[in-house]
Amino acid sequence: MTNLFSLDGKVVKNVDLPDAFKFPIRNDMIIRFTNAFQSNGRTPYGSYWFAGNRRVGHNLGANHGISRYPRVAGTSRGVLLSNARGGRSAHHPVTAKKWDMKVNKKERVYAKLSALSSTVSPELVKKRGHKFSAETLPVILEDKFEQIERTKDATDVLVNVGVFSDIVRSKEGTKIRAGRGKSRGRKYITPKSILFVVKDKSNISKALKNLPGVDIVKPEELNAYVLAPGGHPGRLLVMTEGALNVVRGWKL
Repeated sequence: MTNLFSLDGKVVKNVDLPDAFKFPIRNDMIIRFTNAFQSNGRTPYGSYWFAGNRRVGHNLGANHGISRYPRVAGTSRGVLLSNARGGRSAHHPVTAKKWDMKVNKKERVYAKLSALSSTVSPELVKKRGHKFSAETLPVILEDKFEQIERTKDATDVLVNVGVFSDIVRSKEGTKIRAGRGKSRGRKYITPKSILFVVKDKSNISKALKNLPGVDIVKPEELNAYVLAPGGHPGRLLVMTEGALNVVRGWKL
């Protein structure tokens, strides 16, 4: 049982949660899926297959008082061999490496339902670091929320239902990435905040897309990765009544 809120933060009625929110929480299933999801999203990379071999090397042969490494003609510079200074790399990354990981269909579904069930527990949501003052989770809003197009109107609703403090937490937690990634188009790291599940995101996405750390999905786009980023269950979830009814119609 959870509360259905109006846009001004008042409780309209109580609604029963679908069976999809009542599955046992299996951390091993969630981690298995998130690892595969992240691995499948990687771009293959590697060095040129002939790198380090584009030199001509000679050696003087035996009885010259010098090791028979292939060397640049007229110098002592070693080439070609991986154990020579100036030679090729021994075990360089190759694009042929297989990053894909497969997860069985039943395991994918169970991971999703397990991660969805974790959003009901205030203890797990707080343990994940989210801040909120709502009495019941997940936070269910009336369908009028999907028609909002202005960020100011959307933030007013989030303040009324007691979850806007998590947006502030995400904004204050944004930091500069450590390492080379800061010069490669991914300078900042922003903590994940609220996950919005709506039936139609054509309008509401305009209002929410610039809020830090939020994700906006439809019920059919749900998976264990968006429900438990990094494999950590208990994400703060805000749904509309229409999206909840779509989840209620799932065949489990």
